[in-house]
Amino acid sequence: MDERTAIEAAVQTYLDALFEGDADKLASVFHPTSALTSEQNGVLTLLPRDEWLAIVRGRASAKSQGLERRDEILQIDQSSPTTAFVKLKCQLPPRYFTDYLCFLKIDGKWQVAQKIFATEVRK
Repeated sequence: MDERTAIEAAVQTYLDALFEGDADKLASVFHPTSALTSEQNGVLTLLPRDEWLAIVRGRASAKSQGLERRDEILQIDQSSPTTAFVKLKCQLPPRYFTDYLCFLKIDGKWQVAQKIFATEVRK
């Protein structure tokens, strides 16, 4: 498998797990030291991976709620054999996300080292 295909497969695992609410599948793509970073009202919020996974485990999945799934990979930029950036859009209505995933290839596997995201809430 070439590197771009491997990165796309990791992104697809992330998107599937997000829609399914599968925290274990999400954990397989996110490095244990990773975190999710966002901004709300001018305040930077950092959420460690394991705290986020606990939230995912505690909520109903988009799939179980019958919510529409719409994912789109907007950009993949591989800057070296072990670093890549992916910009994508996904949704868990009424929240719509733009995600910036920073991947590192660690022990032969592409993993998210950092996720920065923006959320739009639509009514």
